[in-house]
Amino acid sequence: MKILSIDTSSKVCGVSILDDDTLLCNLDKLAENSHSESLMPLIDSALKQENLEIKDIDLLVCDVGPGSFTGIRIGVATVKGFCDTLNIPSVGINSLEALAYPICSLTSSNATTANLVCSILDCKNQNCYFALYQNSNNELLELIEPQAESLDCALSILDSYCKDNFDTYSITFVGDGSVNFKNEISYIFSDAIFVEEKFNLLNSYYLGLAGLNKYNTADTFPEVLPLYLKKPLAERQLEEKEKGANIKK
Repeated sequence: MKILSIDTSSKVCGVSILDDDTLLCNLDKLAENSHSESLMPLIDSALKQENLEIKDIDLLVCDVGPGSFTGIRIGVATVKGFCDTLNIPSVGINSLEALAYPICSLTSSNATTANLVCSILDCKNQNCYFALYQNSNNELLELIEPQAESLDCALSILDSYCKDNFDTYSITFVGDGSVNFKNEISYIFSDAIFVEEKFNLLNSYYLGLAGLNKYNTADTFPEVLPLYLKKPLAERQLEEKEKGANIKK
């Protein structure tokens, strides 16, 4: 099965082509705010590199967020365009699951310890996106669904959940939040495990693997839609402005 995996949720625009779980091509470009200009040329280059056409692709995998609002919309719209035109099946994977997926193979299966993976992304001003997963027979189980919270609130939720549900556990943290908030995390979880730097960046190859796994195991596939855990900054600022005006009145 030929898989085209697209990640546009961060500053990096990434495209990978897989043959089942074998990586054929991986192209990444630092796009900042130019995903709309970078994505299609990257897809075209990846296909040409493997002597393929888009009609040869059997499965499309897309990162649906959380992350850059604009980038997410571009990636999702591109995948939906291919699906509608060529009737190619598609799978949406959230950024936090994509980050946790490769860590599953790094955490040991210990019958006496709950092996947990927390994906955490810094979304500025001491706020984060996070989710909690468990390694169960080398499969990810979602324990806490993706959420947007202040860092303090997120760590409190994690701490309470783990203490209420497990006698013993170890948490592996992954994502740029695990780097930026390492001191705060270590203060609450003294035995926290932090992965190698390369795993803290979203990667379209692991995104493709997560998509392939979902395609092979899920019974139904919901429509690929953006996952927005909070409103865009401009919308929040407008609401604050309107709120201030109403208070003044």
